Amino acid sequence: MHGASSILESPIEYLKGVGPQRGDLLRKELNIHSFGDLLEHFPYRHIDKTRVFPISAIAPGMDMVQVKGVLGEPEEAAIKGRKRLTAVLRDGTAELELTWFQGISWVKKALVPGRMYLVYGRVSWFKNVPQMTHPEIEPVEAENSSGKNFLEPVYSTTEKLKAKFITGRAIGKLTAALLPQVSQRDVPEFLPASILQQAQLMGRYDAYRHIHFPPDTATYQAALRRLKFEELFALQVKLSQVKIRRHTASRGFVFDKVGDYFNTFYKHYLPFELTGAQKRVIKEIRTDCGRGHQMNRLLQGDVGSGKTMVALLSMLLAADNGFQSCLMAPTEILAQQHYAGISALLKDMPLNVALLTGSVKAAERRKVLAAAAAGELHILIGTHALIEDKVQFANLGFVVIDEQHRFGVEQRSKLWQKNEVPPHVLVMTATPIPRTLSMSLFGDLDCSIMDELPPGRQPITTVHRYDSARHNVLEFVRSEIDKGRQAYVIFPLIEESAKMDFENLMRGYEMVKTFLPEPRYWMSMVHGRMSPDEKETNMQRFVKGDTQAMVSTTVIEVGVNVPNATVMVIESAEKFGLSQLHQLRGRVGRGSEKSFCILLTGPNLTQDARQRLKIMCDTNDGFKIAEKDLELRGPGDIEGTRQSGLLNFKLASIVNDKPLMELAQTLAANLLESDVELNLPEHQALKHYLLSRKGKTYWSKIS
Repeated sequence: MHGASSILESPIEYLKGVGPQRGDLLRKELNIHSFGDLLEHFPYRHIDKTRVFPISAIAPGMDMVQVKGVLGEPEEAAIKGRKRLTAVLRDGTAELELTWFQGISWVKKALVPGRMYLVYGRVSWFKNVPQMTHPEIEPVEAENSSGKNFLEPVYSTTEKLKAKFITGRAIGKLTAALLPQVSQRDVPEFLPASILQQAQLMGRYDAYRHIHFPPDTATYQAALRRLKFEELFALQVKLSQVKIRRHTASRGFVFDKVGDYFNTFYKHYLPFELTGAQKRVIKEIRTDCGRGHQMNRLLQGDVGSGKTMVALLSMLLAADNGFQSCLMAPTEILAQQHYAGISALLKDMPLNVALLTGSVKAAERRKVLAAAAAGELHILIGTHALIEDKVQFANLGFVVIDEQHRFGVEQRSKLWQKNEVPPHVLVMTATPIPRTLSMSLFGDLDCSIMDELPPGRQPITTVHRYDSARHNVLEFVRSEIDKGRQAYVIFPLIEESAKMDFENLMRGYEMVKTFLPEPRYWMSMVHGRMSPDEKETNMQRFVKGDTQAMVSTTVIEVGVNVPNATVMVIESAEKFGLSQLHQLRGRVGRGSEKSFCILLTGPNLTQDARQRLKIMCDTNDGFKIAEKDLELRGPGDIEGTRQSGLLNFKLASIVNDKPLMELAQTLAANLLESDVELNLPEHQALKHYLLSRKGKTYWSKIS
């Protein structure tokens, strides 16, 4: 493989020591197809074998140690029926006992008494004498008396590979065989000199060498920082390009007037005074929609901050300018709720609003589709049924997507294609996204944050109680209901066992019933085994106030609005994630009465669970909770990130590398300010690199 192509493109089996069979295994098990893939299979830690200690210097408290000495005669013995092999290593300062319990016959054959060996392992102490069990041991020539001149890398491998002797160490040997064949030309620098200087980064070729075999820890850290930075920087350049092009090049409808629909609703039908945050966001949306470029805005608002009202006013703005709008929600219940809420608000206005979900009957569906295509519909609300090709609009100008994390970028872009000029897009989420996560997932969107609750809302009091206090908790629930309020009691869904969940829920239901006996009190129950109709009926009874308590598994987290509900009891709260607890808590506190959230748990809690419960009791701020959630769980568990594949960085972590991420974002923005298409000579290498990665990684998802 010579000429223009790089040695890194060579198939892995051509590397000395691999061959067809091992090559096949490396492909299947570790996705290593080429020399380049092996170069990017980074070690997860290093072992320091650069120092050789005299045996006499071994002291308690030392963990892994390397020594060198002459091996004595191995002796075999059986202790309590267990065979073991021991040999003494002497280096002239003291003695060290080496012990093996496994592979004894193989070890005996391999070791030569009287030879000098380099020995590395974990030290244990027995009657104040140091020992090593199953050490790594290799013969040394007398003159080669020092340790290695680099830190030894440790690589991840799999059970199947180990069975074929491709251990983490064997992978290290392959990498050591590969590196001398890799030249600077194979790993060209693509970051402009100005960036290397501003971020104080090691060159790319050196970073690849030193991340595998660094001479010391500081060099390793510098190599790691360089390679993490390039992952973060490449992502930020790509996202910023999308954003800048949209701001400057994309076409978008101009909403240049605020007309009757908006003004009439604002003056006569607005149910409450808007908060400062709502006014600010509406102003941002109006400015965006008047520019002639497509708006693409992410609206983050905590539970109950009034996002739907902002969406409605924006759709009225679209109608004033002669355009249709649609609102897409992730579930039927939520779509129906939006439809019911918005229809009620607009009931005295001459606007057509329709609902389109999977369960809308064929005749009604045909009517809705015809009205949308003819331009008679002003607002269409629905689930992802809206994305289907059959749904056509006369002039779709504004799209609202609720609960963004359930929809991927691809689904968003399908809605853009419903018009020649792409409609303005407002993406809403009630799961506040930590800044670092939104920088990497939604860097292509402009962000608005609503951090103010509507007037009259009181903060919810959250407390943690153990099972032993359940009696008191339920008495408290009863006292609230006696004041005319309503309550939720939530049980967790543990996916391993639907049967157990069901039994737990039933037991819980019976227990709550003893405190709230019929006919004085009535309860609704909702769980996964019910048909959608049954669920809907039971929910509606609670929403209307026909039942005072709702016992449910987590299905109610999707935005049910019952202002009269003031108590939320969460059973086995330790089994829920932070965001989930926060979402559930947001179901109460929607009216003007004081509300409570009670987290019930068993007595034995993990450190993590304790932390989650403490955070919940300390704060109502969804943004703080989201930050904490990201720290505790990592990005892979936060809904939507795993599917989007955006964060499959090899090295960088958006939790631990926050400062590096922010630096990458700043430097990417500065660089693109003067040269968004990367046409300057000094940016050619970067442009070429990004094009060469397209399709291989997460870019295919964005651009």
